[in-house]
Amino acid sequence: MRVAMMGSGSWGTAFAMVLAHAGCEVTIWSRDERTVEQITTIRQNRTYHPGVELPEGISATLSAPEALAGAELVVLAIPAQAVRANLLQWKSDIPSAAVIVSLIKGIEIGTTMRMSEVIAQTLDTPSEQIAVVSGPNLAREIVQRQPTASTVACTDALTAQAVQAACTTNYFRPYWTTDVIGTEIGGSVKNVIAVANGMAVGMGLGENSQASLITRGLAEMARLGVALGADPLTFQGLAGVGDLVATCQSALSRNRTFGENIGSGLTVEETIDITRQTCEAYKSCTPILELAREHGVEMPITEQVVNVLHHGHSPTVMAAAFMARDTRAETDSRG
Repeated sequence: MRVAMMGSGSWGTAFAMVLAHAGCEVTIWSRDERTVEQITTIRQNRTYHPGVELPEGISATLSAPEALAGAELVVLAIPAQAVRANLLQWKSDIPSAAVIVSLIKGIEIGTTMRMSEVIAQTLDTPSEQIAVVSGPNLAREIVQRQPTASTVACTDALTAQAVQAACTTNYFRPYWTTDVIGTEIGGSVKNVIAVANGMAVGMGLGENSQASLITRGLAEMARLGVALGADPLTFQGLAGVGDLVATCQSALSRNRTFGENIGSGLTVEETIDITRQTCEAYKSCTPILELAREHGVEMPITEQVVNVLHHGHSPTVMAAAFMARDTRAETDSRG
């Protein structure tokens, strides 16, 4: 397949490698002239994966029209809040028959739309041509070709299977599903829970506290997803608990690291200043909470993360609020 990888960050570059190893011809679009030069001349993206040689089949360009020309798959690996503006710029250059694949784990500010919804609205693309990839996919491990699995979601099973085939290698094993809602909600909410867990780590809280946060975070994720129409079983899979555990527990997780810095005493502003990569939870936590409130879903951990990141609350208050909630049956739908 001819693939346009729109974005040259850590995950975009890693997934481009997966696609190339699976036999695709991939053109990476980047705004950064140095990145394009590195990929072209020394076959590396030293900003994100220094020392890792990119496989044959990957090229790079500063020109979006050049990257998009003739693409059968258009893969989006850009920050969630930049998707709409970029798609409007690229719309006339995206082939009408191309499948749009989102690697993005966020919710749009102002509309509370999932990324597949933003894509559909902006490009007038049918859902059968929009796919989502999500799962426990820490980019650094993938470029090292460590075995991992993922989820490819599309409302059309044949499209999901076609994308699955395009990214299957001996170290990257994708499974397919038609549950786009559950896959996207899992990918978005897990970032927020990872920030909360990072705060707990930064405050010196142990495994019991972390396991409690992760488990109750999974319950929040599932409640919101089911309220939106997702399959509850999705949250027991790779795009749910799998991605949640990896993101909450790994030091490679940018969202966990973001929370850990705040929990250890840095201010939100200081943490933003030293964060090199996009922390999707920082901007997406507020629209996620808005989406939950629109559907009458309680998300107490998400609410406390919003309070810490955007309303000046202390992480210690977050922990206290979590423990002060009314005791209920564990399966209580209110959380």
